[in-house]
Amino acid sequence: MERQLKTCCAMMACLLPYVSAANAQGCTRDAMLVFDGSASMAELGLQLDQPRRIDDARTALQDAMPQIAPIRRIGLITYGPGPENSCEGINLKFEPVENAAQPVMDAIALLDPNGLTPLTEAVRVAAEVLNYRTDPGIVVLVTDGNETCGGAPCALGAELSATAADLTVHVIGFRVATDRFAWDSPNVDLFPDGISVAKCLSDSTGGMYVSTETIEELSEALRNTLGCSFIG
Repeated sequence: MERQLKTCCAMMACLLPYVSAANAQGCTRDAMLVFDGSASMAELGLQLDQPRRIDDARTALQDAMPQIAPIRRIGLITYGPGPENSCEGINLKFEPVENAAQPVMDAIALLDPNGLTPLTEAVRVAAEVLNYRTDPGIVVLVTDGNETCGGAPCALGAELSATAADLTVHVIGFRVATDRFAWDSPNVDLFPDGISVAKCLSDSTGGMYVSTETIEELSEALRNTLGCSFIG
């Protein structure tokens, strides 16, 4: 019995530094997942028999969310779906709730990608949901491209950095396809091809920008940004 107690105490002593580090990173902060549902997410891979971006993104969510949701309250915003060439498709699915894995997966399963990419305004809405001026929070943006609705992500990043109590915006680029000639896309020339202009948001708020190409990479990026480092 004494040996078991010593072993248990030793294990707890080993875990404490990780728990403290995780708390420092805000593992209990509410988070909003902002998910790209614009028309480009319905595009096929380079081979015609490859799945659409949205299908692979759904698979990544199914892999990652059950591990993440028990740790943190998560809400969901999607953007894009709506009339063709529309910027009106920002949709608050739900505010942060406990055990959000199934609600997130169900909502993305029903997503029919269409419309343009108002990612800046979608992140602003997510920040408002989190009461970013007074409360700590995390926004994780998943996007496959650049802003195409006139929003200025670099200006929003600077604004959030100056006015937020403690808000971190992480950006996950998933098979990002940048278009140098895209209309209504401010700041587009600030980053090289393959990097979304949304990187301004993570750069300004101390977040991560993660480029992903595969289901496995996207799943890992979701765990690293929404999850907690000492879990798993």
